[in-house]
Amino acid sequence: MKPMICSLLCGCILLLLIVLPCAASPILASESFTPNPPLVPGGQQQVVATFVIPSGTTFPKDHELQMQTGLVDALWTIQVILDGNNAALQTASGSAAFINGEILSYSVNRDVRFTVTVSGTVPSSATGSVTVLQLVELDNAGSVVPGSQIVITQPVTGATIPSSVSEAPTHIPPLVTTSPPVTKSPGFSLVPGILGCSMAGLVWMRRRQ
Repeated sequence: MKPMICSLLCGCILLLLIVLPCAASPILASESFTPNPPLVPGGQQQVVATFVIPSGTTFPKDHELQMQTGLVDALWTIQVILDGNNAALQTASGSAAFINGEILSYSVNRDVRFTVTVSGTVPSSATGSVTVLQLVELDNAGSVVPGSQIVITQPVTGATIPSSVSEAPTHIPPLVTTSPPVTKSPGFSLVPGILGCSMAGLVWMRRRQ
């Protein structure tokens, strides 16, 4: 009897594994940024990330996805794609957005993916890097499913772009001019001239005598 019971138990377990779909968290398939990193503090930024439900699995209906961003005044657009065709579409605003498991739960033979587009402003005080998108799966108790976290971060540029450029006045030193030395041209001195004329007159008078 024991071998028969073991065979029946193994058969039931195998049947359950075949019938019941396996659950798995989404995985990141691609990401793109506009404009390209690094991020500029105070500048606009957009990230588009595509996630897929692994082949042969289904997303649990009673679970949900929680997404967060470090961008300011963020706007979200979530597009679910089923077998290559657009399905559910939802939008949100703010630092967080949620996806209900109902719109992601399909049979294991379907191709399920979704694209998340989040746009916002890079914090003006940002340094180092900014988390532009973080995704986690929450179970029906609101707890994070282990291994489900996906974080997308990007570096911040080292310098901000000023809105206006003001230049300090340029001080030009006064032009220093040097006067050339005054050269005195030799002239006729009054006193020696008088003495010379007197001597010449005395000599002339003596010769006349």
